[in-house]
Amino acid sequence: MENVNGNAAKWVLDPTHSELAFKVKHLMISNVKGEFKDFTAEIDHEDFNNGTVKVNIETSSIFTNNTDRDNHLKSADFFDAENYPAMTFESTKIAKLDDDEYKLEGLLTMKGVSKEVTLDVEFGGTNKDPWGNEKAGFSLSGKINRKDWGLNWNAALETGGVLVSDEVKIAGEVQFVKQQ
Repeated sequence: MENVNGNAAKWVLDPTHSELAFKVKHLMISNVKGEFKDFTAEIDHEDFNNGTVKVNIETSSIFTNNTDRDNHLKSADFFDAENYPAMTFESTKIAKLDDDEYKLEGLLTMKGVSKEVTLDVEFGGTNKDPWGNEKAGFSLSGKINRKDWGLNWNAALETGGVLVSDEVKIAGEVQFVKQQ
């Protein structure tokens, strides 16, 4: 479907109603969570099944509610935000499983390394806000191994095991607004 300007419809992220979070095991006993405060995203088609999803995440916007930990995560041990200011995701396939469940596959690029990831996506539906803007909501989840992107830093524990797990769980609640 095309809009009045003859261009394919596009959806852009509504950042005030969106969040991108992660969890990682600490000391092998509990999860530490964090989020990225600054990210943008767009879907370049009216029909979500046929669109391409593009996401840009500012690595320096990481927030875990601890300044020392945030600074360590921004350092070369992890995201190296000075040399790699952004992570990107671009979809390669969107598979509709049923009315509200999707598999989203794409390339996640971090620290100059691109790897395929698969996310589970739940479509929350569409609705108009009080100002007449059409919105679409999605919940997403998945997991990655941080070492696949060269985020290798860790410390061994006296009792065995490691300080930080390799597996990182990703969760997002995102809302998009249709561009007129």
